[in-house]
Amino acid sequence: MHQQQLEKIRTGKGFIAALDQSGGSSPKALQLYGVGEDQYDNDDEMFDRIHEMRSRIITSPSFTGERILGAILFEGTMDRQVGGQPTGEHLWSAKGVVPFLKVDKGLAPEADGAQLMKPMPDLGALLERAVAKQMFGTKMRSVIARADQTGVDAVVDQQFELAVQILDAGLVPIVEPEIDINCPDKADAEQMLKAAITAHLDRLPADRQVMLKLTLPDQDGFYGDLVEHPATVRVVALSGGYARDDANERLARNPGVVASFSRALTEGLTAQQSAEEFDAALDQAIKSIYEASIAG
Repeated sequence: MHQQQLEKIRTGKGFIAALDQSGGSSPKALQLYGVGEDQYDNDDEMFDRIHEMRSRIITSPSFTGERILGAILFEGTMDRQVGGQPTGEHLWSAKGVVPFLKVDKGLAPEADGAQLMKPMPDLGALLERAVAKQMFGTKMRSVIARADQTGVDAVVDQQFELAVQILDAGLVPIVEPEIDINCPDKADAEQMLKAAITAHLDRLPADRQVMLKLTLPDQDGFYGDLVEHPATVRVVALSGGYARDDANERLARNPGVVASFSRALTEGLTAQQSAEEFDAALDQAIKSIYEASIAG
């Protein structure tokens, strides 16, 4: 199964759906979905509402492996069921979609123009659970706010240090050193980031490969060298706050890079829509992101 999933992620046509909003981002995601904070009383109820939203997306007839390569899940989603099956099992067996797990615990305070990931002392145990729950890979996010070499290097060093631990557990890591789209010297930060990532990829053993999740670059095709690097399974792009149409246009100008959108995927979906309205809106979103992902 792992080899079949790897081949789909490496060569398949489509994109990765990011359904991994965590405790910090769930209220905003629910608000955009039309579920206000007055509709839940505590975190448990909030996560019930967010799971209802994710379940509705996953079980939609529009959401299949024909256009979607994989889906990134929050830990609570991995531990719950969709369609009467554990979520990861349902994604692969019923939908043909490869499951990933978000493993980071949020961001540390900014230093040197960047936010590292908070410590993850329980990562080993979480990776064991991820394997047992039939996850294929993981995702972890850091943020670069400005072009500071010290901060960029710290982000990439931490990402790859943890990527080795994830590979050792038998999972494929998505390395996500996001550059904030409002970074004042974004092009310079991209130059620093590409050089730092390339140096780490060059040092990976021949049997080790990672995925990269990157902010859409200012220069079209800028990450082409990373797309072609033998230590890269796939390069995917985050929407980063760009509206869907803008993100799709930028993505289409970057050959070999496919989407891994979160807000841009769920844009326009609401709890108040009928099943027909919801499925039609989701189908249109998936269609546009798919077409942008295969444009190159």
